[in-house]
Amino acid sequence: MSVAPLPEREHGLHLLRQMLLVRRFEEKCVELYSAAKIRGFMHLYIGEEAVAAGVMEAIEPEDAVVATYREHGHALVRGISAGAIMAEMYGKVEGCSRGRGGSMHLFDAATRFYGGNAIVGGGLPLALGLALADKRAGRERVTACFFGDGAVAEGEFHESMNLAALWGLPVLFLCENNLYAMGTAIGRYESETDLALKAASYEMPAWAVDGMDVIAVEAAARKAAAEARLGGTPCFLELRTYRFRAHSMYDPDLYRPKEEIERWKQHDPIAALSERLEAAGLLSAEDSAEIERAVAEEIEAAIAFAEAGTLEPVEDLKRFVYWEGAEI
Repeated sequence: MSVAPLPEREHGLHLLRQMLLVRRFEEKCVELYSAAKIRGFMHLYIGEEAVAAGVMEAIEPEDAVVATYREHGHALVRGISAGAIMAEMYGKVEGCSRGRGGSMHLFDAATRFYGGNAIVGGGLPLALGLALADKRAGRERVTACFFGDGAVAEGEFHESMNLAALWGLPVLFLCENNLYAMGTAIGRYESETDLALKAASYEMPAWAVDGMDVIAVEAAARKAAAEARLGGTPCFLELRTYRFRAHSMYDPDLYRPKEEIERWKQHDPIAALSERLEAAGLLSAEDSAEIERAVAEEIEAAIAFAEAGTLEPVEDLKRFVYWEGAEI
C-alpha cells in the first residue's frame, strides 16, 4: 500500500487522536450493546477510521456532510460531541436526534451533518440537493457524501453521478470500499471492481486511495475538495479500506475467511500511523499514554451524560410526526 509523507508533529498527533477516539468509542459501544444499554441495529466503523479522520480534515465547517448508517466515526470527527452521540444511542432526548434516530440516524444541523441514512445509497440524492442549493446561492461550499461499495450497484448512485456531472455540482463522492456489500463480496455483484474506473465514465475526476493511510486520505480529499470548490465539478474517491468487525451486531460474519481479516488487520490505520510517528521521533510513550487517557475520559463522560439523560415522555411521541389532516 502507498506511503504518504508525514505531517507536522501536532497534526500527526491530532489525526492519531481522532482515529483512536473513534476506535475506543466503537469498542465501548460493543460493551454497552452487549449489556442492552444500546438497542436496535448498530454498524461499527472499526478498521475504517482513517477515512473519516482524513476526509474531515480536508473540508470546512460550512461544508455539508452526508453519511451512511455506519456513521459514528464520521459524526465524532465532524465535531458532534461524544455525549450527544452516546445519548442518541441510548434513545435519550439529549441525543443529537432527540433519541428518535438511534445508531443509524445521527443528525446535527449545527455541524451540517445530514445523516446517518439507513437506506443503501439513500444519501446520494440528498447530497445533490445540498450541493445544488449551494451552487444556486453562489456559495463556495462542497458536500462530502460517504457511501459504501454496495451503493455503487444502486440506481441512485448512477443517477446522482450523472446529474452531478451534468450540472457541475460540487459533490465529493466518497466511496468507502470495504470489499463487501453486507455479506456479498464485491466480485459477486460488480462486473467492474475498479470503482474509480467505473466512476470516471461519468466524466469526473476519480481515483483510488489507500483508505488505511489517514495521511494519504487527507491529501486526496484536500485535492478533490479544492477541485470541487473552485472548479465547480464533482470528484470521486474510492477509499480502499476494510471493516475489522462484522457488518452489524447481528451478523455472524461467516462469509469472510478469517485469514483475510487477520491479513487486513496488519494494515490497522491507527497502529500504522503510530509506528510511523514513533519511528520519526514525533510520538513518545508519554504522548500515547496521554492520548489514551484523554480519549478514555471523553468517552466515560459521554456515557455518564447518556446515563443521566431523559427518555421522551409518552405524550410527546406524536411530536414531529406529520400526516394529512393532523393538527400542527
